[in-house]
Amino acid sequence: MVNYWLGKQEPSSYNFDSLEKEKKTSWDDVHNNLALKHMREMKKGDLAFFYHTGDERQIVGIMEVTSEPYPNPKEKNPRFITIDVKFKKRLARPVTLDEIKKNAKFASWDLLRISRLSVMPVPPKIWNEIIKISQK
Repeated sequence: MVNYWLGKQEPSSYNFDSLEKEKKTSWDDVHNNLALKHMREMKKGDLAFFYHTGDERQIVGIMEVTSEPYPNPKEKNPRFITIDVKFKKRLARPVTLDEIKKNAKFASWDLLRISRLSVMPVPPKIWNEIIKISQK
């Protein structure tokens, strides 16, 4: 069974265009305990939305998890982990945070409840709704 996730990134430090060009990257530099807990639950083959934070605040594309979580080689502390991801596809159009906030279906989602969280699960109903909105 595929699980769905969302990973946030400041586009000035790394953006979806870079992932599309490079085809794959490591998703690292996560230090929040809850975000790390979510990353530990990721499995090879899971899908994740790529969310641009900062001034953009929008979901722009989909990436696929290509590894199980492993210790981040850039960190001395083994509790900090990373996963590998690859470019999957660009959304037909970005879905903005404002659109998400206006939709009652998203009211209980962590993106709105815990706004600073950088990695979070996406329930299948929410995943499907975001895909649907992106195609309008």
